[in-house]
Amino acid sequence: MLFTTLVLAVLPPLPADPHPFSVHDMLAMERISDPVVSPDAKQVLFTVRETDIEANKGRTDLWVTDLDGGNLRRLTSDPANDSSGRWSPDGKSVLFLSTRSGSSQIWRLTLEGMVLEQLTKLPLDVEGFVPFPDGKRLALVLDVYTDLDRKSVITETAARDEAAAKSLVKAKIYDSLPFRHWDTWADKKRTHIFAWTIGGGDPIDLMHGFEGDAPTKPFGGTEEIAVAPDGSTLVFVCQKATRDMMWTTNLDLFSVPTDGSSAPKCLTADNAAVDTSPSFSPDGKTLAYLRMARPGYEADRLRVTLMDWNTRTSRVLTEAWDRSPRGITWSEDGKSLFATADNLGQTSLFAINVSDGAAKVLIHEGSFGNVSVAGDRLVYTFNTLKAPDEIYSCALDGSNVRAVTQKNKDKLAAVKLGDYEQFTFKGAKDETVYGYLVKPIDFDPAQRYPVAFLIHGGPQGSFGNHWHYRWHPEAYAGAGFAAIMIDFHASTGYGQAFVDAVNQDWGGAPYEDLMKGLDYALAKYPFLDGDRVAALGASYGGYMINWIAGNTDRFKVLVNHDGNLDERMAYFDTEELWFPEWEHGGTPWDNPAGYAKHNPIELVKNWKTPMLVIHGALDYRVVDTQGMSTFTALQRKGIPSKFLYFPDENHWVLKPQNSILWHDTVIGWIKQWTQKSAPKKSEPASSR
Repeated sequence: MLFTTLVLAVLPPLPADPHPFSVHDMLAMERISDPVVSPDAKQVLFTVRETDIEANKGRTDLWVTDLDGGNLRRLTSDPANDSSGRWSPDGKSVLFLSTRSGSSQIWRLTLEGMVLEQLTKLPLDVEGFVPFPDGKRLALVLDVYTDLDRKSVITETAARDEAAAKSLVKAKIYDSLPFRHWDTWADKKRTHIFAWTIGGGDPIDLMHGFEGDAPTKPFGGTEEIAVAPDGSTLVFVCQKATRDMMWTTNLDLFSVPTDGSSAPKCLTADNAAVDTSPSFSPDGKTLAYLRMARPGYEADRLRVTLMDWNTRTSRVLTEAWDRSPRGITWSEDGKSLFATADNLGQTSLFAINVSDGAAKVLIHEGSFGNVSVAGDRLVYTFNTLKAPDEIYSCALDGSNVRAVTQKNKDKLAAVKLGDYEQFTFKGAKDETVYGYLVKPIDFDPAQRYPVAFLIHGGPQGSFGNHWHYRWHPEAYAGAGFAAIMIDFHASTGYGQAFVDAVNQDWGGAPYEDLMKGLDYALAKYPFLDGDRVAALGASYGGYMINWIAGNTDRFKVLVNHDGNLDERMAYFDTEELWFPEWEHGGTPWDNPAGYAKHNPIELVKNWKTPMLVIHGALDYRVVDTQGMSTFTALQRKGIPSKFLYFPDENHWVLKPQNSILWHDTVIGWIKQWTQKSAPKKSEPASSR
């Protein structure tokens, strides 16, 4: 058996003349995030991530600019990571997280004189923080053991961690789920919120003894924490650690006095589904939050809900709006909420009337995020298929759009990108389905081009008008391919019924949409070479690649990243059990037919098409044995195949040099099989 050890060189400087877009350009982009408007609405603080190829990681720093884009300047430049910048109430200083002391702590930078001060010096990492309105206190996020005394929980947690690190025994013992989640093994610690007076005594655990994580794991952040305008109360999102926590989606809102005088109280006990994203109105009289209606279903529609803070009674505001907002921001007068939501292949910007719930599209095209109010304007991040996130602003009605930052302008000018267009066709159930075509660079309509057919994950996701750092169609356009993406039934942004259509029909309507969408594109665009089509997908898209392999041999080549081969066994491998139980209609022992209905492993006998299989060892959502099993089946059948395995990656490929290897391997593989003189498929191995 042969294997290859790979050594990667440092990324070379980009050429000066315009050149085809590639992964190297993707990594060269400065990634803007987390814009925060100053108290006087005149400046924007934000984080910029630059990629250090040699160090094989990203580095983050804080920047600030005037709202009109002038006076752009860098605030931090330490080799350590500086992020999560927040303004002090008087706007004279910024607080931020930094690892420059050797651990993640909170620092303060006074803008006049640029005086830097470390505020927290705790023996534990500060995972996040939220300033109180008075500017004197902070809510800190720390990971602690819940069986320790409240007064010494921080120091004793640190001591216990140190002892565990020194121990020669690394075994773990569990008596309940979860024993691991996403890419991390459970360590019996919980993420708790502490209240701390700046320069004062020890932080107070507001959740002492509480068995649950706030923010939620693995992806929750400080958007799940809201401090009342008077500073007396804090609201947080949590899933309590009960026996059924891995097969229920019940997230609740809890309130707790910020002086720690009493334990947290549940505000949403009436709802057994998701409650999240709390946000107080400017006058503190109303708490807005997002709420799902169906327990056990993580892809249900999020509805904006308003809670009267005096009576603690709630009303759903947007039941009639068939979109699922990603976040909510109050207007200064409390009469409107601003939100973003997937919408017909875009992530549009909306305004919602607080009195009647009417939602209005302010700007449709592109991908909007991180919305905040700056006086009479909105500030947000914005990207498209041809440009990464920059900060923009617009009037409150969506007019008068202005660029605030243009940090990637020169880098974009140095690359060739493919033009794109959206199309529609009649798919499964005779319903309209949307898709995108991205043309290859240097497009010539007289030529015929190979096709990269990209299949999104989820399945409740979308390949829309969005700049992506892992599955970017422009990387294929730069390599000479036309890219096709279909938002099949299950995709978000087309109404909840469209999303629900995938439930217990994984290989049905979505597969039909994909095949009809490809047929439509090949007929509509004569420059697409239907004899040279590669299909690629990850997660659910990887599952679909395995399903495609058993149902058709129309593709020249396949790429499967982190995809399930056996839905039945995948249930026992994964960690969030609510997902397969909803999608396949119960457990495998109660509803075996639901797992057999569209199970790729049942059709391995039909496989013929060459396939590249990719998997990460730290993927606990789709476990790596699924990829190993896929490759084993391909090899046993004598089908040309390759296995790319990352011991240090989870469900995604995040490390820069791994990303380079991923793109080089994937594009090299599909080029190998879609060139006009593609190699012949080998004959199946004889049975023994």
